[in-house]
Amino acid sequence: MQPVRAASAGGPAPIGARLRAVRAARRMTVQEVATAAAVTKGFLSRLERDQANASVAVLVRICEVLELPVGALFEPAPAGQVLRRVDYPLIGFGGHGLREHLLTPRGEQRMAAILSEIEPGGGGGAEPYALPADVEFCFVLSGSLELLFASAGEPVTLEEGDTFTFDPGALHTFNAGRRGARVLWVISPGLLGPPRGAEA
Repeated sequence: MQPVRAASAGGPAPIGARLRAVRAARRMTVQEVATAAAVTKGFLSRLERDQANASVAVLVRICEVLELPVGALFEPAPAGQVLRRVDYPLIGFGGHGLREHLLTPRGEQRMAAILSEIEPGGGGGAEPYALPADVEFCFVLSGSLELLFASAGEPVTLEEGDTFTFDPGALHTFNAGRRGARVLWVISPGLLGPPRGAEA
């Protein structure tokens, strides 16, 4: 089989932007992908800029590392990904008395957005926890919410329309008020990404 070539007039569609977009969404560095696919960092960098040719075998390895169907390489790099309201996946993220939906695509690792619908008195549980992320944003869409931090005496009380940005690495938990709560959480990086402090 012939190598897949970089873009040229009348030639195959460029694949570099697609590879780069998926790698960024996976929060993987050029070096990480190159090492796992057994190619050099320089080669992969040139391939992402459509300045290098790749054999089918190399492209298959790169796609395996990125968990990307090979056929998807030949589609234009998307401007973004729509997730319709009826398709929000239900997730089990622990706690009690709550239902949670993931609002960001499962493959997106730069951030995660989660919608929590919490019954009165429901929440994250009595034992404080920490998340391996850099920053977390909380927006109370309705009801009220208490965030309790192990290092602080007083809880942070949020009412409808209030927001709170904090370090998710600090031990904490949360409880809904007597009216329950509907809460949007945004966590960065997403919880499937590399650990804190990893090379971006």
